Amino acid sequence: MIEITAKLVKGSVYLTGEIVECSITFSHPPSPSHKVSQSHSDVFESLAWASAQINCQCTTDVKLKKNEDATTREHFINDTALSSCMKDSGRVELATKPKILFCDLRLSPGQFKTYIFKEKIPNDSPPSYRGQLVKYSYKLIVGTQRVNSPVKLLKVPLRVLPVSTGLHDISGLCNDTTEDLAPANPFLEVKQSETPFEIALQTLQNITARRKPNFYMISNTWGKVARFCLFKPAYKLGEDIIGTFDFTVATVTCVQFSVSLQCEEETSIEQNNGDKVKQCRIITFNKQHDVCLGLKYTQLVLPTPLHITPAFTTPLMSLNWRLHFEFVTSTNKALENATPDQSGWQAPTELSVETMVWSLPIKVFSTTPAQIVQGLQTNNVHRLLIR
Repeated sequence: MIEITAKLVKGSVYLTGEIVECSITFSHPPSPSHKVSQSHSDVFESLAWASAQINCQCTTDVKLKKNEDATTREHFINDTALSSCMKDSGRVELATKPKILFCDLRLSPGQFKTYIFKEKIPNDSPPSYRGQLVKYSYKLIVGTQRVNSPVKLLKVPLRVLPVSTGLHDISGLCNDTTEDLAPANPFLEVKQSETPFEIALQTLQNITARRKPNFYMISNTWGKVARFCLFKPAYKLGEDIIGTFDFTVATVTCVQFSVSLQCEEETSIEQNNGDKVKQCRIITFNKQHDVCLGLKYTQLVLPTPLHITPAFTTPLMSLNWRLHFEFVTSTNKALENATPDQSGWQAPTELSVETMVWSLPIKVFSTTPAQIVQGLQTNNVHRLLIR
């Protein structure tokens, strides 16, 4: 019996352009003391070969058009022994070139061999996403085989987040650095040039840290409902969306309101007959509901979950984020000077209301993988027994 243990060195969450590092150990557990070997060859366990690669599967309900790009992505899988045992549904969106770990490995009882697998996730890779219309799932696949035996697979799930999508759209929100204009100091160590991946992370940090309050006057056909202030338009995963409502400028009474964090999943899939199928789904995550009758000011605190996927765009689909507002207003004159906290005030028995909705687009970006790993419990060690 041989046990395969795969341990992700940096955890199971990565950004596009980052290097996945995995420690893969092949061990031969000691046999029970009462077992007697019949021959010298019974002591050893052997494997013919083992390889590892990163695979991304795309799953959708609509039949996709077979094109040259898909064929190019799949040839790395089809040219290896892994193609005969891959049972995952969907098409191969990404398959890195397999790396051979060893050939003809023999282990005695208690012996083990450890191999380090390193692979960079391409910058143009789609992120991990489990939507209603499209799903992208990543796995690190370790394949091995005994002589004249079927191939065994150890599948290690990965989560990949986008790092550059949308940065060019709002790059003007962050100030340009003037570090190069500073006087040179010959006594300071020369700073190493940053890689494009580090520059993208720094740009992402600058954009999400920039505070640019925006004010929105919310009104309907009867007049002004409230003035809403959003302190910044871009957020990282795990951050709180904070805003304020000012009802002192209102000419229409707002009884209650709710704010939801929603993502808009839109696909445009070309089928084999040439027709394009466009679909859209709205998914709600967090929601805040408040009764604001008689209030002059109130606030919005809406967290962005760590398990969601930031905005991204692929040839197959696009994902965008927004705040969805619902205001319940009333033109009843009995509510114009309502102060529910005062003694003796009594609400009317009947109240005619009107509901208005409004959606405000926002930007949601990735955060550092270490923060996600700390916030979510993930398994970094996976095992497989070959008998």
